[in-house]
Amino acid sequence: MKEGRILKAFGGFFYVYDFESKETYECRARGRLKQEKVDIIAGDIVNFTIFEDQTGVVENRKERDNYLFRPPIANVEQVVITSAIREPDLHYKLLDRLLVLAEAEDFEIIICINKVDLSGLEVAKEVLKPYEQVKYKVIYTSVEDNLGIDELRQALKDKVSVFAGPSGVGKSSLLNVIQPGLELKMGEVSERIKRGRHTTRHVELLPLEFGGWVADTPGFSSLDVSSIASEDLQYFFPEILESLDDCKFYPCSHSHEPKCGVKDALEQGKIAEHRYENYLEFLAEIDQAEEKNWRR
Repeated sequence: MKEGRILKAFGGFFYVYDFESKETYECRARGRLKQEKVDIIAGDIVNFTIFEDQTGVVENRKERDNYLFRPPIANVEQVVITSAIREPDLHYKLLDRLLVLAEAEDFEIIICINKVDLSGLEVAKEVLKPYEQVKYKVIYTSVEDNLGIDELRQALKDKVSVFAGPSGVGKSSLLNVIQPGLELKMGEVSERIKRGRHTTRHVELLPLEFGGWVADTPGFSSLDVSSIASEDLQYFFPEILESLDDCKFYPCSHSHEPKCGVKDALEQGKIAEHRYENYLEFLAEIDQAEEKNWRR
């Protein structure tokens, strides 16, 4: 049997990228998998058999490392959170919300700050300083100046990547300069998805010529953090996590308790004020949702 990755599942067919030959085969699933209701989606690693007519059959699905619900894709390795420094201006709250969602899924994270030519590299680095200080990988890019393109291409190499971020930040331009024609291909897939009846099922991984795959849809269609437990939110802010052992009381929400290590770190400048304020706002959202569910 061969081993490969599902690039897309559509109309009962599965398009499998063979790791050995680097060819893609159209396959169906064994009836046994259907009987056992084994769900197969883009990103899944499978074993499959090839017939003489170069079609195939999926024999089994390997255990998933992770699963992203929206869009449905398995075995994501990294999320590239993309924002512009200008036009539109970078918003810390949206960036932090995306970071929390990615942290909650335990993905590798890259922050890509685009349109750096509009502000200058030094200004952009100053804006992102709080994130680099907590060890997030930040790549600064500009299509106009050809800045950071090779670094981003290297970061995508041999990885299964999902892009996330607001519209208008230049993601399409970045993809087109990384691999000419890829943005057009993704546009075709997106349009096909819009026309489909069961749109959430039609996710496609697009292969990169230099190695790796990029998902055809944004990383997170929902920015709701209320699915995260209130006591877990603190673990998804790396700088807050570092200060937990210094809190006198447990549990500590880091909002009103005395002798709180997180608030001490805030006063010492170890935690950026906007990051702490966004933590409190997200915590309030989660608490409100939990209270609403409790009353039902």
